[in-house]
Amino acid sequence: MPGSVLGTEVRRVEDPELLRGQGSYVDNLAIEGVVHLAFVRSPFAHAEVTAIDISEAEKADGVVAVYTSAELDLPPVRQFMEVNPDCERPPLAKGRVRFVGDPVAVIVGETAAAAADAVELVDVDYEPLEAVIDLEQALAPDAPLQFPDLGSNIAAGERDAAGSEILDDADVVVRARIENQRVAVVPLEGNAIAVLPGGPDEDYDLTIYVSTQAPHGLWAAAAKTFGLSRDRVRVVAPHVGGAFGGKFGLIAEHEVAVGVARTLSRPVKWVETRTENLQSMPHSRAQVQYAELGLKSDGTITGLHCRIIGDSGAYAGFGGAFALGPTRIMAQGVYRIPKISFGAIAALTNTTPTGAFRGAGRPEAAAMLERLVDLAAAELDLDPVELRRRNFLQPEEFPYTTVVGTSYDSGDYDLPLREALRIADYDKLRTEQARRIEAGEHVLLGIGLSTYVEITGGGGGGEYASVEMSTEGRATIKVGTSGHGQGHPTSFSMLVSHALGIPMESIDFVQSDTAQVPKGGGTGGSRSLQIGGSAVREASQLLVQRAKEVAASELEAAVDDIELNEDGTLGVVGVPGTTLSWAQLAEAAARDGDTLAANTDFTPGGATFPFGAHVSVVEVDTETGHVRPIRHIAVDDCGRVLNPLLVRGQQHGGAAQGIAQALWEQMSYDEDGNPVTGTLADYLVPTAMEIPDLEVSNTETETPRNPLGAKGIGESATIGSTPAVQNAVVDALKHLGVRHLDIPLTPQRVWRAVEQARTGQLPSPWQEPPAAFDTLPIRADGPDPHADEAAV
Repeated sequence: MPGSVLGTEVRRVEDPELLRGQGSYVDNLAIEGVVHLAFVRSPFAHAEVTAIDISEAEKADGVVAVYTSAELDLPPVRQFMEVNPDCERPPLAKGRVRFVGDPVAVIVGETAAAAADAVELVDVDYEPLEAVIDLEQALAPDAPLQFPDLGSNIAAGERDAAGSEILDDADVVVRARIENQRVAVVPLEGNAIAVLPGGPDEDYDLTIYVSTQAPHGLWAAAAKTFGLSRDRVRVVAPHVGGAFGGKFGLIAEHEVAVGVARTLSRPVKWVETRTENLQSMPHSRAQVQYAELGLKSDGTITGLHCRIIGDSGAYAGFGGAFALGPTRIMAQGVYRIPKISFGAIAALTNTTPTGAFRGAGRPEAAAMLERLVDLAAAELDLDPVELRRRNFLQPEEFPYTTVVGTSYDSGDYDLPLREALRIADYDKLRTEQARRIEAGEHVLLGIGLSTYVEITGGGGGGEYASVEMSTEGRATIKVGTSGHGQGHPTSFSMLVSHALGIPMESIDFVQSDTAQVPKGGGTGGSRSLQIGGSAVREASQLLVQRAKEVAASELEAAVDDIELNEDGTLGVVGVPGTTLSWAQLAEAAARDGDTLAANTDFTPGGATFPFGAHVSVVEVDTETGHVRPIRHIAVDDCGRVLNPLLVRGQQHGGAAQGIAQALWEQMSYDEDGNPVTGTLADYLVPTAMEIPDLEVSNTETETPRNPLGAKGIGESATIGSTPAVQNAVVDALKHLGVRHLDIPLTPQRVWRAVEQARTGQLPSPWQEPPAAFDTLPIRADGPDPHADEAAV
């Protein structure tokens, strides 16, 4: 076998094109005759639309057309995941708007500027309705209803038969109402789409260029929505400037763009502005958790009782259902918890619909559990490290099925914790923390821990891949995942280089084009390497076998006597002078009217479960409430590491987003439903100046569920970092009596807690959940109906 590049640091092969400005995004596409869209959006969170006057806009210079739902009759939006079919969303509002930013009309202009200018000329008469903005208030009996026919603002909900009685055998119960705030996705590139309508002499009725994570999923949705055969539709995702879960499915604006292109028989382009992105790209997290953890006096966990509200926003956005799906699936975390009672509600509010964001329900589970464990450590006067270790699942227990039915593959949860504590020099940090307290300093030190496990590659789907060799000796990979910055061309080329014994410079990579790749599951849920990479590996092995058959015919030898040499040639065992190159083998196949290629549909043996430990070190100024993260140590275990450089990149990006949620980011609304953090002047995305140096490393615990032994890494650091920072801030103040603070840990929130502690007026972290939980249907036994949500 040839030497292996696997496990080594290989620089990204896709970067030179981007660095030289040769890459193309949707907005870079030069399309002849293209018209541009601008949307008229509702300024009200909830209102009846009584009249729309488009006459002045239609007369404006550069305006081609103006459409409302009356002129552009389109089918309801096909949600990526349907929470409640009765919460139907029209692409353009029909009679009612349900959040600020809801599209009401669309301007078609010869230029983007002409379309944007004409937005102000559309006169819409609104009859404001009472809005419900807060997810807890949405459950009140007298709350205004988003969909009156539902009879409540519960889009979906269920609970386990057991309730708080599972805590009856506990010596100690810790309780908290925990907020996991609403955050925006904020990719560098917002949504963008260009639609080219075809004609009878064209190859396609529709060609769609779109910034998406899953072109094949959008392909299927577009064909079905517009009644077209898939072979008459082509979807291409060029370079995508970030997605983080926010770019799934055929959204309302996409559908309008396709409808306009077909109506006018002209190419159409829409590129989202930053304000539109913050208003209308699905937000995420947005949970309130009422959580109780029972323990024996020695720290042994006896049970977990939690009731969670997930905010679906308007139109039953699927992010609200994460409370029912992946948050529940991962509720047990890394601990031995013998009993769990879980209830969840997806609530409707007059806010931006919610969806996926890096982790999609799993960060919320880890944040809840890690806060409870720290609360318990404080209550029992135990070191947080010791309490975790007393309750860890042990390596010999895997594979392990949790109380809620989740099947963990492999794990050694103390392994990354030991390494993280070693890197942090944990005992030295505790000594410095005590010194500052003893000296009466106002800048205190906080040390926060989190240990987590998450699910990746869930949902049960497989992936397509093919590898083809040209007569020039170049291999072309085609794969159904759709990368947008993760390094797919590099990692997949490494696999092919290893399997075929050819240099990476001789490998081409094709993705994200339904005309060239016949099927694909896209990229989400950290599935790409473990499923897409395994498909590439399998296709490569099949290609080697096919090449051996060709070589055997050419060299008049038995197939079993053909071997792949270290120089990438194939020859007869024991006959070193008689070999054929890959180019020669491809030529031989071509002479027989064939191509030297192989493809496969790989199906994994199940989801995988990465895990890890994070240590956050922060300074908290008790006079101002300012929190400064000074160190962050992340030790994440994603199974076998193929390319440490790519893994570090994912750890850095994930940790930055997780730290940002803990300290700065929050999408907020006023009482009328107006976004008050609707621009990047108000929505606090950190720069490199605010993020501390990230000390990242890995342990490797391979999974048996795919041939690479790999688990996902794309979301791990996001899951581990947020609770570590939150625990660190509370840890800095625990000697004052502070037991819990919700995120984001703003200076005002921290300062207020310090002042309340000094005056003995700290509020309880607990409050009773809404009575609506008592009305939920009992969850049926059997497979979890929301398990696919963990694939996001």
